[in-house]
Amino acid sequence: MNEIQPNATTAPVSTAADAAFDAQRRATEYAILDALRAVVDPEIGMNVVELALIKQIILGPQSTEIKMILTTPFCPYAGAMIQQVKEQAESVVDHDVQVTLLAERWDPRDAGLMW
Repeated sequence: MNEIQPNATTAPVSTAADAAFDAQRRATEYAILDALRAVVDPEIGMNVVELALIKQIILGPQSTEIKMILTTPFCPYAGAMIQQVKEQAESVVDHDVQVTLLAERWDPRDAGLMW
């Protein structure tokens, strides 16, 4: 499992579950994050990566899961942004992508700290 830490580095953080560094896997994670830069929150005008809304990318052989948060619990653009995240990630990988919303609260102080 690779986790994106908003106040840490720009690289996904490897956990003990990772047996060894996998350059192809890391390249795919970065490609997904790069593709997600096209998903912009229309109210704020920044993309989901800059806003630190992408919390985790879990790459699997048959599917990928992206865990994300929203800037507000009742974001009027939530549906559209989730669909765009799914479509942009699927433009990188050759399988289905599931987007999971987390209940974590967004902190605007994290915006702009990634990448």
